[in-house]
Amino acid sequence: MFDNLQTRLGTVFDRLRGRGALSEADVETALGEVRSVLIDADVALPVVKTFIGKVRERAVGEAVIRSVTPGQQVVKIVYDTLVETLGAESEGLSLGAPPAPILMVGLQGSGKTTTSAKLASLLQTKDKKRVLMASLDVNRPAAMEQLKVLGEQAGVPTLPIILGQRPTDIARRALAAAKVGGYDVLILDTAGRQHVDEALMAEVAEVKKLTNPHETLLVADSLTGQDAVNIAKSFNERVQISGIILTRADGDQRGGAALSMREVTGAPIKFLGTGEKLDALEAFHPARVASRILDMGDVVSLVEKAVETVDREKAEKLAKKMKKGELDFNDLADQLSQMRKMGGMQGLLGMLPGVGKIKDQIAAAGLDDRMLKRQEAIISSMTKEERVKPDVINGSRRKRIAAGSGVDVQDVNKIIKMQRQMADVMKKMGKGGRGMMGALGGMNPQMMSGLGGGMPPGLPPGFGGKK
Repeated sequence: MFDNLQTRLGTVFDRLRGRGALSEADVETALGEVRSVLIDADVALPVVKTFIGKVRERAVGEAVIRSVTPGQQVVKIVYDTLVETLGAESEGLSLGAPPAPILMVGLQGSGKTTTSAKLASLLQTKDKKRVLMASLDVNRPAAMEQLKVLGEQAGVPTLPIILGQRPTDIARRALAAAKVGGYDVLILDTAGRQHVDEALMAEVAEVKKLTNPHETLLVADSLTGQDAVNIAKSFNERVQISGIILTRADGDQRGGAALSMREVTGAPIKFLGTGEKLDALEAFHPARVASRILDMGDVVSLVEKAVETVDREKAEKLAKKMKKGELDFNDLADQLSQMRKMGGMQGLLGMLPGVGKIKDQIAAAGLDDRMLKRQEAIISSMTKEERVKPDVINGSRRKRIAAGSGVDVQDVNKIIKMQRQMADVMKKMGKGGRGMMGALGGMNPQMMSGLGGGMPPGLPPGFGGKK
């Protein structure tokens, strides 16, 4: 979501870091460039002015200009101001006495219905809440049916559909059903329009007055950029939103909406939609997002994802095998699957510091989710014996595996070589063997790139194994 911001701000700050001392003119020049970057990223102009003003006030002075590392000091000031602009602290949902109503509002096409199901799934799986969903959208064809289907996929019950009812009637029935059923949370998916209009606002206001929700969450499509900020402002003025969920945050949009919304509405961004799957909703952490924007990485989120997805029993068994250098293709397949669950190759690399500077090299090396899928396809084309005993894979077997997985024999050779090298690395690591991610520092470039060929030159020390 913040790729463009990350790349361009990184260029500005690299120049500052390279200076032994900064003059006031240096700081002003850098701030001018930061201002241009923010405007190009669709950050609202009033927010840009406020942001630059705060940074200037903190950066132009004796402490920074004469600092031992003035460039780093300015980056720290920009980081602190980013965190402040994004909301300082992560704000979760405010759920009171059950059944706690959550009102989902937004324009048609913003992903509101899917996000309702994602939020329900998150509350049910992570917070162990009993959740009921209800669609109040009587305008869009099949909107109620869509929520019902999503509810079935997520294992979350939905209010039975009765055609011909008004949104307020459905809301009353949903509240009664949630109370009788002993639900902790009631998610109300309201109707949207193609644009903000009086009919939409009047309907949402009427439902809000009736249900008195604990949370009124605006679902906004971050791809709409500056329009998303204007939409948020309109909804906040009429129904006073308590939080924002930005959808399609996994896209390559410019990211300005996220930087503007808190400042413009006063309402915190609470979640980011990071994909189409029902588990692709993550809490919004201002400090972590600021770190990603400035290419400092997000190791905390990386660790959290690992804790959520790793099977502890499997990991312990694998660690014992790795100490002996007994990594086979079944183990490798498990590790590849784990990487996909943690966000795929791009998701993982995006959380590592310094990766923003080597995006082109990573792309050239083919380090993406397609690489993982090809590797998994090759392993799937192996027999049970071949997966457990890689040494039996001779020339004719390699041709068969290549034909079965739709790749070249050369690709099969690469993954076999990767498996052997990983087994050797893990054996050397001894007690340090903690799975594929733990071995990254010891891998050589070909191991890292797998089917993508060798890693290109220009990677930072340690990224491909050479230090």
